[in-house]
Amino acid sequence: MDLKLGIYLGYWGIGPRGDEALELVRHAESRGFDSVWVAESYGSDAGSVLSWLAPQTETIKLGAAIMQVPARPPAAAVMAGATIDALSGGRFMFGFGPSGPQVSEGWYGVPYSKPWGRTREYIEIVRAILAREGKLEYSGEHYRLPLAGGTGEGKALKLNFHPLRSEIPIFVGAIGRKSVELAAELCDGWIPIFFSVEAFEDAWGEHLARGFEKGGRERSDLEVSPSLPVAIDGDLDSARAMVKASLLLYFGGMGSKKTNFYVDLAHRFGFGDVADRVQELFLDGRRGAAYQALPDEIVDAVSLVGPDAEVEARVRRFAAAGIDRLIVTPAHTDGDERRHTIDRLAEIAGMVSGGHGAAAATG
Repeated sequence: MDLKLGIYLGYWGIGPRGDEALELVRHAESRGFDSVWVAESYGSDAGSVLSWLAPQTETIKLGAAIMQVPARPPAAAVMAGATIDALSGGRFMFGFGPSGPQVSEGWYGVPYSKPWGRTREYIEIVRAILAREGKLEYSGEHYRLPLAGGTGEGKALKLNFHPLRSEIPIFVGAIGRKSVELAAELCDGWIPIFFSVEAFEDAWGEHLARGFEKGGRERSDLEVSPSLPVAIDGDLDSARAMVKASLLLYFGGMGSKKTNFYVDLAHRFGFGDVADRVQELFLDGRRGAAYQALPDEIVDAVSLVGPDAEVEARVRRFAAAGIDRLIVTPAHTDGDERRHTIDRLAEIAGMVSGGHGAAAATG
């Protein structure tokens, strides 16, 4: 099995942007990376950045990680995705997720109740629109198309152009038990964040198995593509600091004391006490102390940051666990160190894949 590589730009303005982002993506493309992934939350939107990248790249796939379900109706997601797919010659990939209650209700004004039930219906509608087998009619708990009530003049419609592909891959960004089960049941790919390969089976194995059984599917039907920071050699102290800053934000600032999916995840891979303490300090306004409460061990668990030999050994562990793709964020600020990390990771992926991975794509 070939180990694919994706480059993750994250949020526009927080991660690299402009010429810096384009240079990074083009370099990754030249080294055989199969995809680039762009995020959105309550700032930049993924579709605009991917549309900007489409004419400036040639072969690299264009992934949304993720398009937020409360941000737009499913029809609007299809319109954007099918358009980007056509403009790029069939390189687009959907990535969906329900966000969290603070963003869904505070920013988008969409109730957060039953988020994964809503996401299931969303995916079903997206696939129906792309298939163009008839005018869109859907009756679910969360979506009714045409709309029930209203003026009564709603009309069943069909996408008014033939998409380049009637099936576009759909990934979900999921870390919870039920959401991972849904990914295994009906999606083309799964993007977990803060992924610990050592805890893979214990944290998610049974939920994946349940989803595959429910959907009548095999493990090969789902591309497992964890997102994680990477830094090979160079200024590793600075790289670890970048990872800790991200963990600080997610444990402390993404969600509330009542609902924080990332703190819950940390409990499942052995760092529950750390995450609880970081969240407590962060919410108390003691961000410096919260940062200091993050040990290097948690960085090692959820990243590929380290000397060359250590990273190579860890990549082999991912491949042995059956991971299909690594979506990586270079945890360097220096351009030369970023390029070195991309180059070396491509070489390692090629070796792990028996000469058929990312590096082999460039000869």
